[in-house]
Amino acid sequence: MGRYVVRRLLQMIPVFIGTTLLIFLMVYALGDPVAALFGDKAPDPATAARIREDLHLDEPLWKQYLLYMGAIFRGDFGTAFNGQRVTELMATAFPVTLRLTLVAVVIEIVVGITLGVVSGLKRGRPLDTGLLVVTLVVISVPTFVSGYLLQFLLGVKWGWVSPSVSSDARLDELILPGVVLALVSLAYVTRLSRTSIAENTRADYVRTAIAKGLPRHRVITRHLLRNSLIPVVTFIGADVGALMGGAIVTERIFNIHGVGYQLYQGILRNNSPTVVGFVTILVIVFLVANLLVDLLYAVLDPRIRYA
Repeated sequence: MGRYVVRRLLQMIPVFIGTTLLIFLMVYALGDPVAALFGDKAPDPATAARIREDLHLDEPLWKQYLLYMGAIFRGDFGTAFNGQRVTELMATAFPVTLRLTLVAVVIEIVVGITLGVVSGLKRGRPLDTGLLVVTLVVISVPTFVSGYLLQFLLGVKWGWVSPSVSSDARLDELILPGVVLALVSLAYVTRLSRTSIAENTRADYVRTAIAKGLPRHRVITRHLLRNSLIPVVTFIGADVGALMGGAIVTERIFNIHGVGYQLYQGILRNNSPTVVGFVTILVIVFLVANLLVDLLYAVLDPRIRYA
């Protein structure tokens, strides 16, 4: 196990470097950040030259990337064009998005797996067919449509929840945004769990457990569910980073000042340090989540061994 963890950590290094390099090149090649800083006004050539020199924008892109990576390892993610440190923006944005993502993942796991297990055990029955139709509809509806619809119905029309989130972003206020953020992923988890459960119910080890006279709940929880959750855990692990990075629409709908809001503002204003810094952290989150998923495989299925 130890050798496997070390090897996976070493594999993460070139992935991290390649991903951040690609993001850095794409963001800084889209346009002139200094021109975007001045907006419609033509910048003074001397002032623009000084800003480019301070931000190392007068250097080749490869050298800018090396300087940026060196600063990251010192904990310095640069300064946004408004003069605020990117780390300060992260300190205010990431806790909010982490809470929102936590709510979404819990909803995705609890509701999605429960519905998937029920649907898989009732394969071919009206309940199974109804859940498949509902999940297909959820997947087909864009997030901004479902978000505004739930916000209007639950927040504005019926008044069950607050239609927007306060600056404190308490957990109780994040339930509705968490549902909106988790809807599509929840539908995928339901369908994936349903398929995996339905396939494994015909497996030899399930028939053997039933023939031994084990109680039905033990067969499902100790044997069927553990083996069926492996593809689901894989999807959820990859989905954690996607939820954090894909919260832009949800955070805009509910006025949440998290990672999505900061990324939206950075892209809108061509604020390259903010965009690159936030995406770099999201890459790290994605890599760590996938490492944890790989380690969970052995817990769910003892037959899996790490060579």
